[in-house]
Amino acid sequence: MTQCDCNSQKESLESQVKALKDLIEVAKAVVSTLDLDTVLQAILNSAMGFAQTPAGSVALYFDAKRELSLHAHSGLTADFVKKERWEVTPGGLTERVLTAGEIFFIEDTQTTPFFNNPVALKEGIRSLVCVPLVFQGRIVGILYLDDFIPREFDREKLNLLSILASFAAMAIHNATLHKRTKLMAITDALTGLHNHRYFKQYFRQEMGRAKRYHKPFSIIMMDVDDFKSFNDSFGHPAGDQLLANMGEVIMQTIRGVDVAFRYGGEEFIVLLPETSLDKAILAAERLRESVQVNTAKKLLSGVTRGVTVSIGVASYPENADKMDELFHIVDSLLYLAKRCGKNKVYHKESLQIIST
Repeated sequence: MTQCDCNSQKESLESQVKALKDLIEVAKAVVSTLDLDTVLQAILNSAMGFAQTPAGSVALYFDAKRELSLHAHSGLTADFVKKERWEVTPGGLTERVLTAGEIFFIEDTQTTPFFNNPVALKEGIRSLVCVPLVFQGRIVGILYLDDFIPREFDREKLNLLSILASFAAMAIHNATLHKRTKLMAITDALTGLHNHRYFKQYFRQEMGRAKRYHKPFSIIMMDVDDFKSFNDSFGHPAGDQLLANMGEVIMQTIRGVDVAFRYGGEEFIVLLPETSLDKAILAAERLRESVQVNTAKKLLSGVTRGVTVSIGVASYPENADKMDELFHIVDSLLYLAKRCGKNKVYHKESLQIIST
């Protein structure tokens, strides 16, 4: 064997050792945390460094909807990543990856007939690698590694990327499971709303944020009218069904930025970030009307009585600037609404009307 051949073999071996070391570092990164967003960003950053690409993204795949959801990205413009969800396009690159279930690469998008993604072409992506992330035979996501010039990809590195994909898919599964477990710990099983324990944490957090950024913040507290009488008349299964329906109606009525809780028994709370008192009153009226119109429709057969709620509304800083004081006010207003006829929304202006 010539000296030249020996040197070549040595360089090849050193290259393989370096690639394996890189892979080990990638594996460490993706299994080092159970936070899903952190995992996905670690996967992307590590894979981009490993494949030496300037851009990339990770999308989770939802088989039931044939839909992808963008969760991590780097090196791409705001215009490119503004679409956070998209359906799989028949005949497109992603469908090919999902069907084949293996790494797919394009070395020049402009000479690839089936690649006709106008957003990617406008972004200037000229070459890319798509890596399916497969766990227990199911694709849980796709890793995209992008370059803005045509290039030939190192086949050995592409093979090693498949090992990375296995680590990544496992990490995604574990992180998703962890996130689901954490969500269960802060969720009321009957209504699907957040529970009392999480309310205390979130209320303190949002109140602090409102003070820090000088933003309004409102709280709505509601109670199902005559719930004990309802239970006595129709039984506890009907009462449980009523509470479950309440959770559904509340979630369908509030905005996406609002957060709802089952405070306890038949009491519910909605926190409204960056919302002044007048807007919170309108939201409370929508909730009162929605409960009255929609909740009874979904009750068990044999229930012949309608459902109403009494509501209190209070806002920071208009009504109070301390968390405990704000809660005491909204609780008192709820009690007053129940005492003064039920099926009403009460706020501080209501007190003025009563006093006159």
